[in-house]
Amino acid sequence: MAEITLPKNSKIKKGKRYSLLNELHTDADFFKDSQNIYPIAEFYVYRWDPENDNNPRHDIYPINLDECGPMILDALIKIKNEIDSTLTFRRSCREGICGSCAMNIDGVNTLACTKPIAEIKNGVVKINPLPHQPVIKDLVPDLSNFYQQHKNIKPWLRTKTNSPEKEWNQTKEDREKIDGLYECIMCACCSTACPSYWWNSDKYLGPAALLQSYRWIVDSRDEEKKERLDDLDDAFKVHSCRSIMNCSKACPKGLSPAKAIAEIKKELATRK
Repeated sequence: MAEITLPKNSKIKKGKRYSLLNELHTDADFFKDSQNIYPIAEFYVYRWDPENDNNPRHDIYPINLDECGPMILDALIKIKNEIDSTLTFRRSCREGICGSCAMNIDGVNTLACTKPIAEIKNGVVKINPLPHQPVIKDLVPDLSNFYQQHKNIKPWLRTKTNSPEKEWNQTKEDREKIDGLYECIMCACCSTACPSYWWNSDKYLGPAALLQSYRWIVDSRDEEKKERLDDLDDAFKVHSCRSIMNCSKACPKGLSPAKAIAEIKKELATRK
């Protein structure tokens, strides 16, 4: 009989429960002391340290929302600054531009800096790193393969003619074709929400890389459309997409990688 075992350190265990005002908090709506009632929320945060052999865990942090900013990232910063300085996560712009703080919040890939705490249900939120990626520490995933795939599609203007003195001209209509494509911030929310990418990330480029690939395929200034399509004409690179739309649902910028992938498939099917 075959035996199936989970990989090492794959089972998440119950972690530490931190207190608010030096008392254990059990109710997820409010914390009461002798004089005040505080609106609070409990944050179940994924913790894992590669320097020890322990399984990952969810530590629980109660936060007084009256003393915290409106976004999930504000809560994480408050936890790190005031409760547990060992918590590790990425952040930068705080404006939904850089994509650094991408993580899985209540089961949905999104940006912590644009996810309002007010959307938390029942005062409890679970925060995990982006799924199905190696974890460096705590909420920091290893996106080396993700960035390499982006590099593989050669995301820059490729031309054969000599460069103009000033700039490559483009009509207004042609310029509008890259709307909904160039805004991608490479946060990896879409790719890490895709089951095909989970199982075949070594061969399938994934939604983010393909969205960027189509951005250059459709750009009228690029002169290597044929070469770009040749590079994509593979059983796995594009066609592993099953059009389940997880990527479009997960994108925090409201873009549609699924539509871009469908357009690439159409280009491959109709080209001469």
